[in-house]
Amino acid sequence: MNTVRVGIVGLGRLGRRHAENIAWHVPGARLVAACSPAPEEREWAQARFPEAVLYADYEALLADASVDAVWLVTPTSLHATQIIAALAAGKHVFCEKPLSLDLAECDRVIEAHGRHGHSHVMIGFVRRFDASYRDAFDSIAKGAIGRPFMVRSQTCDRNDPDGFFVRFAPTSGGLFLDCSVHDIDLARWLLGNPRAKRVFASGTIAIHEGLRECGDIDNGVGVVEFDDGRLAVFYASRTMAHGHDTQTEVIGTAGALSIGRNPRLNRVEIADEYGVRNACTPTFFERFENAFLREAQAFVGLLADGKPTGLTLEDAREATRIGLAMRAAYESGRAVDL
Repeated sequence: MNTVRVGIVGLGRLGRRHAENIAWHVPGARLVAACSPAPEEREWAQARFPEAVLYADYEALLADASVDAVWLVTPTSLHATQIIAALAAGKHVFCEKPLSLDLAECDRVIEAHGRHGHSHVMIGFVRRFDASYRDAFDSIAKGAIGRPFMVRSQTCDRNDPDGFFVRFAPTSGGLFLDCSVHDIDLARWLLGNPRAKRVFASGTIAIHEGLRECGDIDNGVGVVEFDDGRLAVFYASRTMAHGHDTQTEVIGTAGALSIGRNPRLNRVEIADEYGVRNACTPTFFERFENAFLREAQAFVGLLADGKPTGLTLEDAREATRIGLAMRAAYESGRAVDL
């Protein structure tokens, strides 16, 4: 496949970033179609990508023979059914995380992929494509910290006083599945893909009382015990005052390493009578902008050259399984055995 012809589905805040990467920054890819039920999103796409064919209906895009791969940046509740439909239409699929909020749906996707083995499916766990996380993974593999046995990782978003996350919460799957699923995937990846055996979780509403209506929280912690004795501790937040703050620490028998301890926007530091400070990354996209681009390049490389990405549907299923267990542990106030 010399050129991968992509149709993007979903043109919200992240979908637009993906569309621009595919159209302008990914060699070997061409954005040939875009789909959204929202007229204003199609108008945006028409202005930015005048050569792309626009669709309001997903099935119509799937019927377009010029589309080799669909790029799904849609609500999580649609992911599984849209992936299965794309596979049935003979398309390759990139889909934003998580694979689903339901394990049975994850299994249906894996089964459908088995029946359409000629098509590739990749779920967007973008941090695996961040240069710093990749360097950490390679260092651990080389024995830099001995045998890694514990991960402490967090995904903490800047507080949004306008309440975007409150409006998003009813369809997000909750704080752990929306935010901590990244940390879950990272922990398994950095620890050599152990299988979880028990989960603990707790949480609170620090600011956004509107989350109470749908049973969600704006700050939460979780502990995962793996079957080989390794551990992971997760923290997720919607209420950071200083900006988006993603960081991870891996502790081993001969040392430790950390990624992103200071969530700095750039290398500028200001020193004045208040001390020394730096600006922080405002959102997840500024922190992982280059990783999103490398992720897109990796998917196109998979289709063009068969170069494996290292991500599997089973990885995505396991992240959902653990995230669901964390939510259940928080709701019940008890440990959940897996």
